[in-house]
Amino acid sequence: MLFERPGGGERAVLVHIDLADCGQREDPDEFRELAASAGAEVVAFVNGQRRSPQPRFYIGSGKLDEIRQLLVSTKSELVIFNHALSPSQERNLERELQCRVLDRTGLILDIFAQRARTHEGKLQVELAQLQHMSTRLVRGWTHLERQKGGIGLRGPGETQLESDRRMLRARIKSIGSRLAKVRSQRNQGRRSRRRADIASLSLVGYTNAGKSTLFNALTDASVYSADQLFATLDPTLRRLDIGGFGPVILADTVGFIRHLPHKLVEAFRATLEEVASAELLLHVVDAADENRGDNVEQVEAVLEEIGAGETPRLEIYNKIDRLAQVSPGIDRDEHGRPVRVWVSAHSGAGLELIGEAVAELLAPDIVHRWMVMAPEHGRLRARLYSAGAVLSECAAEDGFSRLEIRAPRVELLRLLHREVDDPEHFLQASPSGWESRQWSGQSG
Repeated sequence: MLFERPGGGERAVLVHIDLADCGQREDPDEFRELAASAGAEVVAFVNGQRRSPQPRFYIGSGKLDEIRQLLVSTKSELVIFNHALSPSQERNLERELQCRVLDRTGLILDIFAQRARTHEGKLQVELAQLQHMSTRLVRGWTHLERQKGGIGLRGPGETQLESDRRMLRARIKSIGSRLAKVRSQRNQGRRSRRRADIASLSLVGYTNAGKSTLFNALTDASVYSADQLFATLDPTLRRLDIGGFGPVILADTVGFIRHLPHKLVEAFRATLEEVASAELLLHVVDAADENRGDNVEQVEAVLEEIGAGETPRLEIYNKIDRLAQVSPGIDRDEHGRPVRVWVSAHSGAGLELIGEAVAELLAPDIVHRWMVMAPEHGRLRARLYSAGAVLSECAAEDGFSRLEIRAPRVELLRLLHREVDDPEHFLQASPSGWESRQWSGQSG
């Protein structure tokens, strides 16, 4: 009979193995931060090297004996691996070590379970946990291990393992249908914002890059932020007014991490669709992190996985207050377009540059020009005022009006389509002789 997992025990032994395959290597410092974020008291850290994982225990017999001795000497009840263990490896380790064994995926899932606050967030975490658990079910009742036949040996029709799997499948299906409703509601909200022609922006980035601190600084919100991994789990949306452009919707989303478990990506797809549907991604990077280059690559990989690989983005290099001789500024490409902004969300240095860069990137979709209207276009003039598109106006004695307008092109063309036959031509053309008219008066 397999070892029964106890409910308590937070004193943990951490195990990190450097593999020859660079693609499978993990960061030991990040591993320590993950364990601390989960609330573990780290009493020992075991390092090792292997060319490839051992099939049965992932580690060799020598490391297994070393961990067993550490568990006894430190009175620990938990071993956490900085790697993805197979279900059989996890069960074999628990049998040998007689304690709970957790892999990197299980650790991240536990942190997510602690951070979830909203109903949607809790559903998403539970779905990911159930999907992870479904591969790790073990027989707990020896008298129901197998279906039996013969007189006096006929069993209940299904083993306990099969019963557990059936209940898990039912629960996973139930949560999936509820999250489908959440996804539908989010899609409806996004359609409403598109109808109102409000651009959507999403903060993305490696966990603990300072996204929530930046979000609070830009929107005067009170989203929980802390110097720990995955401090933010539930998405938050706020309206933000960008000078020179207008209102946008800014979304703060969950942070990414290298080798983000695929089950989490699937479970959080309803949330991550906010990222995939954004007009512009603000990729927040911890400028003071020595591994910032690797972190940027990991975020790009996740964005590709969720279908946001082609979405325009602006890099926000945050935490410049921790760097010497680095001042706020905007880096531009060869065409003069902003590609990177250097700021400090903590001190507020350079935050105004973000709005400046965002306005430049979104400005091609904004029309800012003078339009001349004949007296018969009075209803169109009223609609433009109602939409807040008129900045100023001059009038001529013959009833013509000259309006300074500024509005998203899509919204402007929709308004013109209601009143004129050829919106594009009307937008570009002006009545003949308008330059010679005497314009007087101004309002706005």
